[in-house]
Amino acid sequence: MAQAPEPAIFNVVPLAYRTTGEGTAAPDWLNKGDNAWQLTASTLVGLQCIPGLMILYGSVVKKKWAINSAFMCFYAFAAVLICWTSWAYKMSFGEQLIPLWGRAGSALDQKFLLKQAYLPSTGTDFYPPLAPLYPMATLVYFQFVFAAITLVLIAGSLLGRMNFLAWMLFVPLWLTCSYTVGAFSMWGGGFLFQWGVIDYAGGYVIHLSAGVAGYVAAYWVGPRLEKDRKNFPPNNVLLTLAGAGLLWLGWNGFNGGAPYAANVVSSMAVLNTSICAATSLLVWTSIDVIVFKRPSVIGAVQGMITGLVVITPSAGLVQGWAAMVMGVFAGSIPWYSMMILGKKKLFNIVDDTLGVFHTHAVAGSMGGVLAAFFAQPTLNNLFLAIPEERGIIYAGDHDGIHGQKTGMQLLKQICGALFIIGWNIITTTLICQAIKLVVPLRMSDEELKVGDDAAHGEEAYALWGDGEIFDASMHNADSFSLKEYKGNS
Repeated sequence: MAQAPEPAIFNVVPLAYRTTGEGTAAPDWLNKGDNAWQLTASTLVGLQCIPGLMILYGSVVKKKWAINSAFMCFYAFAAVLICWTSWAYKMSFGEQLIPLWGRAGSALDQKFLLKQAYLPSTGTDFYPPLAPLYPMATLVYFQFVFAAITLVLIAGSLLGRMNFLAWMLFVPLWLTCSYTVGAFSMWGGGFLFQWGVIDYAGGYVIHLSAGVAGYVAAYWVGPRLEKDRKNFPPNNVLLTLAGAGLLWLGWNGFNGGAPYAANVVSSMAVLNTSICAATSLLVWTSIDVIVFKRPSVIGAVQGMITGLVVITPSAGLVQGWAAMVMGVFAGSIPWYSMMILGKKKLFNIVDDTLGVFHTHAVAGSMGGVLAAFFAQPTLNNLFLAIPEERGIIYAGDHDGIHGQKTGMQLLKQICGALFIIGWNIITTTLICQAIKLVVPLRMSDEELKVGDDAAHGEEAYALWGDGEIFDASMHNADSFSLKEYKGNS
């Protein structure tokens, strides 16, 4: 009797987990933990944009601008992704063209996206270029969500009057001409990176840029209707809190993903982020109680945001107690800037709808300066490409090692902020002037009186009695007329 053949031997280990090597699904350089965390962090930042800020903007504005405000976020997220992968990623993180700009190029080719992540211009005299342990596709997407949220933040200064067609042109132009310069100069290996300016996760590249660009764009677009400037109540404060919650927890990906790995710096950054945000929220609310005799939910949201922004330049580089001290500054200085200085005639010239200048430009620049005081040397050496950088409270020139002298980091931080401010003033002005040649920057007064229905033919809330005709047969109330309802209301 013939012997039955032995069953075939199957490899029960999925292909992605088998021995690595050329041609397999898991190359030698891939660290699955880092890759999983980086994709998670990217998604968290993406959720800050949609639905986080989309909900926050749509609910914190007057009801007639809810759709327009949310749609500006939705459009920016989509438009930035196409521009980013088509040319802007390599301008920000590719081969150097000039010391403040990378060489443009597509990031869509399979061979490019599946190879190990690599930032070719980030090499210094002390360390080789950065090479995270995951594919380029992961890095491209992670940096995309940072670029997207910057444009979404700018929109906060322009809500309630910007022509949507002008916004459609502004997004790709500003991304190309302004964001890419800040990103390459500070993160991609440009001159500020090589000099050792500290911007851990975007206090300068994202928040200072957005605050300044939004303020400049608001000047050129022009103000809302005067009655809207005087009376612009939120249409849904509970939804504003929902958006704020997504923003806060999404910041774990924002600051936790900045080291490009799931490492000890990530853990430090995530904890410090919430410490600073919570402290700032409490300080802002306490000042509201002292000055206005009652706490404000919108004020608490502003305090949360300023705390998140202030910690961003140094989230993984400072100790926990320093994050708490920075939170005190975050909840007080921007409060004074917005609630006192913001009411002065000088600031009233520009209609910055949500006060993005105060919550992001003031807070972002202050966070960068505070990094020069509190950045801890050991933590710095775990993250920065220039060794032995330190805050002033840890200062001392250490016999001149690497030229690090007392206060030198403060000079670097101030110069970095001034460059970002100057570049954004110039480029945002030129972009707005160019767009004006094609379409109006601002909607007409007639459109502004109507709002969403004029801009998009849609309204956020389809409530009976709010512009609708009551159909009694649909509501099983034949004997009840709209006229009677109005008479009894």
